[in-house]
Amino acid sequence: MNEAIAHHGKFLHPHRIFTVFKWLVYILLAWNAFQFLQEDLAASAETFGNNVNWRNVVEAYSAFIDTTAWLVLLLVFEFETAIISDEKLKGGLKWFLGVVKAVCYFFIVYAFYGYVNKYFVITDLLPLNIADACSLAGSDWNYVVDLDDYPPLDAAACLDLKGQSLLQVSGTEILGTREAFDSARGLAIIDIVNAGTWLLIVIMLEFEVWMQLREALTNRLLRLGKYLKGVLYSVLFIAAAYWGFEGSFLDFWDAFLWLVAFIFIELNIFQWHGESEEAHVADPVSGNHSE
Repeated sequence: MNEAIAHHGKFLHPHRIFTVFKWLVYILLAWNAFQFLQEDLAASAETFGNNVNWRNVVEAYSAFIDTTAWLVLLLVFEFETAIISDEKLKGGLKWFLGVVKAVCYFFIVYAFYGYVNKYFVITDLLPLNIADACSLAGSDWNYVVDLDDYPPLDAAACLDLKGQSLLQVSGTEILGTREAFDSARGLAIIDIVNAGTWLLIVIMLEFEVWMQLREALTNRLLRLGKYLKGVLYSVLFIAAAYWGFEGSFLDFWDAFLWLVAFIFIELNIFQWHGESEEAHVADPVSGNHSE
């Protein structure tokens, strides 16, 4: 009986619960990546048609590629800061993780370019001089609901557009009202701000990991980084709130999960640094970190 209680208590240990919760968040982010793929497939079919190639694939699937690259990068940070010991984080393994991160950064920066390009696509508009939008219903025309949602123009939708001043995305058969395009433009700007802010945060995280591995990360640097990243995380929170009001639930939910996920990485770095400090006090020539 006592053994069963002890086993149950071990299973419900706060550290074990925290670890399970952390990996559950990572799994949810992977699921979100799959959902973004579905959204990108639908949106790119209307924006690019059958003209998706290696030159514009990142523009067509920017959300999926961006999310997948970030997910891999997040897992590398998790391994670096909480799973692999300092003694093993050297040589070939260190170089391998560096190459993986370099590939991730390439796609993240490329996806950032995709977000910027999408902004220019969705804001390159022409007046659509047509007396009755319903004359286009049932053809190849689509209309704008939001940044990544361009359903076919049907009889029901054209009735809502009837009598309104319409605009057309240059070079496409996508139309919409000024209000719809303004909303899409706002979401495109948030995409750019969000992606750019995350880039600044991971640059700071890379610096902290680099300094920690060289045993040069001080409490002062950690505090400074905490304040600077606090400002950046506030920007991301505002972006998530904007998506909550103007975008889709998926965008808001994904932004929220990423904030939670990188809080885990921040906690990993603080714990890693704390363990190293304790190890140096006990034995100045040794120290490691593990989850």
